[in-house]
Amino acid sequence: MSDVVRVGLVGVGIIAKTHLEVLAERSEVALDFTVDPDHSRAPAFRGGEPPHYSGLADALAEHSPDLVVIATPTDTHAELAVQALTLSGARVLVEKPLVHDLPSLARLRALEEAVDVRGRLFTAYHFAFSPEVRWAARQLAAHPEWGPVTGITSAFYDPYVLRREQAVASYTSSWMDSGVNQLSMLARFVDLTALDSARSLDGGASAWCTASYRSRGTVGTARLRSSWLTGYSSKESALTFGRSGVELWIDHTAMTGFAARDGELLATHGDDGATPRKIAHYRPLYASLLSGSPDPVLGFATAETITEIHHTKPAPSPVSGGPG
Repeated sequence: MSDVVRVGLVGVGIIAKTHLEVLAERSEVALDFTVDPDHSRAPAFRGGEPPHYSGLADALAEHSPDLVVIATPTDTHAELAVQALTLSGARVLVEKPLVHDLPSLARLRALEEAVDVRGRLFTAYHFAFSPEVRWAARQLAAHPEWGPVTGITSAFYDPYVLRREQAVASYTSSWMDSGVNQLSMLARFVDLTALDSARSLDGGASAWCTASYRSRGTVGTARLRSSWLTGYSSKESALTFGRSGVELWIDHTAMTGFAARDGELLATHGDDGATPRKIAHYRPLYASLLSGSPDPVLGFATAETITEIHHTKPAPSPVSGGPG
């Protein structure tokens, strides 16, 4: 990227606030314009207000950004990404998930003959950049003697039990909401290969899925539980290294973790609470994106794998549960 990175932001809703806060911290970033048909003005950025447009094509006719950030509803991602890729030479960062269905993924793939999709299109898999996940990834890299990851269990609970109808309207189902976060987090540790089984429970408010992966030449299974049937947020994952007896636990809510073997504590990670969780995710994400070599977890190849696995449709199940 150049010394001054001109950014265009598409969508100025809730998640855009996190993007703007992190971008404002970076001295090389200038907010060139914003786009949102549902808002008449741009949000403030470093005390100023950039030009605002109702459509991306109109903005790109007037500006030549280095980066276009798309933070809009998922069903608009593909069309906006196509516009950004074909009407500009900018890198494009799309909020996760990249697209809302497999035909939209095929549409982006079809652009590869005309534009550098793999070099320019990135997805904001922010959970892969959370402090506890990056700490755990460093532990894996530093300890090859632990051997392959032979098993994974991940449980993501979101506190939507009292506003289930609103959650369904906004996020469709627990799996569609949390599954992409779980899969992108696991992509930091293993090579995902397929969704082996998927069950939609409680009318979509919960899910139970298993995914296969490869780790250091070994095939393993990840067990993925997601649910809205709670009044409190709780997100945890555990990695098992069966050959060495090591277990690695990470708490995504508290951004903490530890590794242990039998009665021995091998490593720990804590958090001082000074940085809000999403800011702690997006700071390293942008540091990577704006570098000369963005992390592969942001790239189109990772997005292809995650999208194909994520959109394997869960089968309904008679099993149900509740908050208590």
